[in-house]
Amino acid sequence: MPFSAATPLIDILLSPAARGVLDKAVPGRFDKLPPQFAGTTPPTFAAILALREAAGFLQIKPDTLATIEAELKALPVTAADKVARCARYDNDMPTFTLPTGRPRLLLFEKINGFRDVPSVNAAREALLAMAKRKGWSMVVTDKGGAINPATLRKFDAVIWNNISGDVLTLSQRRALQDYLGRGGGFVGMHGSAGDPVYFWDWYADTLIGARFKGHPSKPQFQEARIAVNKAHPLATALPAEWRMTDEWYSFRTNPRTAGADVLLTLDESTYQPDGMMNQDLRMGDHPLAWTNCVGKGRMFYSAIGHVPETYSQPQHVALLESAIGWAANRRAACKTKG
Repeated sequence: MPFSAATPLIDILLSPAARGVLDKAVPGRFDKLPPQFAGTTPPTFAAILALREAAGFLQIKPDTLATIEAELKALPVTAADKVARCARYDNDMPTFTLPTGRPRLLLFEKINGFRDVPSVNAAREALLAMAKRKGWSMVVTDKGGAINPATLRKFDAVIWNNISGDVLTLSQRRALQDYLGRGGGFVGMHGSAGDPVYFWDWYADTLIGARFKGHPSKPQFQEARIAVNKAHPLATALPAEWRMTDEWYSFRTNPRTAGADVLLTLDESTYQPDGMMNQDLRMGDHPLAWTNCVGKGRMFYSAIGHVPETYSQPQHVALLESAIGWAANRRAACKTKG
């Protein structure tokens, strides 16, 4: 794609010519960014920000941004630019030997954006223990090349462990879409819907069905009340409500508008939904976990899971057990839709 204000910030920083445009317009501004924001080696926040969004916290004025964009659009995308952009992707296809007669699960952990190591590790440990306890066959990979038609056919569900950043090539994206369309299962956990910018609309708007808005910062982690929709098929093992402490996501769009069946909602009166720079994170109706049907496939997403201790919290463990079991069951009821 041509350079523009919608280009991932990492791709602009990787290009000497594009970086030169920035440095000419706002000298020294990008040099002052912390490494985790301006790093060009994943994981980095530069992979989950476009220049347009980065301009806000960098205090780049709209007219200056318009000048930058005009100059960026005039730049050619060189062969070296293409190589640099592609370096964070892979086509490594791991080989898995899986037993028959039990649910087969792929725990996916390729992360190019924000990698919250404690939550990723806690989730992996909890899920592997869960698989052993439930008799599931679960394997772990951080290779995007595992998302191909032949490999995906071996699995009943794919679990995205706090995935952040654009991690799939175009053919890998198509493979995941086709996999869901033909009846596969998808489970997304917390950070898998927590990026400020997405460069794959189908993932955000159709698969997840909601776009991240922000999380509280005053303080970041708070106790809140979770209400359970007891009419939902996955509510059997859950109480009518519970309280726990986590980083609570708010979304710009409500998954109900994408056809989701909401399982959990967050009681906004029980915590302080104020984000950075006094951002109002109130949704009113605040879905926290939901299911949906994508083609013949089943998807589940839960926004719980930043605090490592959540992965040993009994209600959360019961939630994940029910959700993964449902997503991996190709006989589970799911209305066919596009």
